[in-house]
Amino acid sequence: MSEALEAAAQLYDEAARELEQAARHCEVAAQHFRDNLVPRGAAHAWAARGHILEAEVRLDEQAREHARRSVPEA
Repeated sequence: MSEALEAAAQLYDEAARELEQAARHCEVAAQHFRDNLVPRGAAHAWAARGHILEAEVRLDEQAREHARRSVPEA
């Protein structure tokens, strides 16, 4: 595998890990809200959002790389 493809794969792995963490925080936030533990629920909700933002950084980086390498068709 080329270095460029490995780098792309790593970015997607990192994004997936961030999104998995976001999902776990969402599940915990939901339970805390059900238990009327609003501050804890809010903390996990914000943590989920942070992980989503981190995933977006990785995906944005890959999108920019794709744009740099793409050649428009005539």
